[in-house]
Amino acid sequence: MGESTSVTNGFSQSRMDQKINVYIWDMDETLILLKSLLNGTYAEAFNGLKNIQEGVEIGKMWEKHILALCDDHFFYEQIENYNKSSLDALSQYDDGRNLSDYDFNQDGFGPPYDDSNNRKLAYRHRFIAHRYKQGLHSFLNQEMIKDLDELYDMTDKYTDRWLSSARIFLEECSAGHKKTSLVAADGINESSASKYQHINLLVTSGSLIPSLVKCLLFRLNNMITDENVYSSWEVGKLQCFQQIKVRFNHPNVRFCVIGDGWEECEAAQAMQWPLVKIDMRPGGSHRFPGLTSRTLGFYFSVVYGSSDVEDEEE
Repeated sequence: MGESTSVTNGFSQSRMDQKINVYIWDMDETLILLKSLLNGTYAEAFNGLKNIQEGVEIGKMWEKHILALCDDHFFYEQIENYNKSSLDALSQYDDGRNLSDYDFNQDGFGPPYDDSNNRKLAYRHRFIAHRYKQGLHSFLNQEMIKDLDELYDMTDKYTDRWLSSARIFLEECSAGHKKTSLVAADGINESSASKYQHINLLVTSGSLIPSLVKCLLFRLNNMITDENVYSSWEVGKLQCFQQIKVRFNHPNVRFCVIGDGWEECEAAQAMQWPLVKIDMRPGGSHRFPGLTSRTLGFYFSVVYGSSDVEDEEE
């Protein structure tokens, strides 16, 4: 237990001499656009330059795919009423049983909410984590993948590259704005030849399973690992932020919240973390495309001081 490679609070002690930047992302109207497509507010901000109904129809197509994947591949009908803040929330109940021949439809999962059912829910969470790691190609046919690719491209065009720009920026954060990076087993992205670690976390107000499905559909799963997706549906964003603070509790860690909603604003203020507030309206700098690493560096420097900010932007 005392070895330098032991894992503590989310990262190994062998890397604790590095500085760690933890980016805490919101999902809807930040990394993706969905609610604003469905209710028309995204198009309305363009004062007649965008076809509102086209955006609504695009949103409905995404909604259909999200619900279908949740129900058909991620046990959502079974576990919808048992939302947890993360897939690791019940890990203490998981006895490590081999699930290769486990029948999830015949194990009697359901009320009462006792240790036996916690174990069955933990099994489902482990299966979901494995499926998330494998990606859409592991369980969808090529025709469906083609349909999803076409919908992604259609959405990206309609939103002036919001999706692809957000994804590229997330990749830059993952790699620390360097050309090469290594992804550790614990979900930490390390820039090679760098004294920084860069960690992307997602804290969404949506329930956990649909949020994981959105990550897969919107091509975010390579930058945000399954253990780094949090749902604040039941507990609120402040409690999720507090959990993250405990997980990554070290003097070398700096946090930055990126989102659009009032709840992450209040939670970030309570935690005394910098907040970059996303604004989807055209012309703003805190949107995609538009948000830059220099902007994040500025927000880091305001709260944590300006040391090493220049190094991050090279």
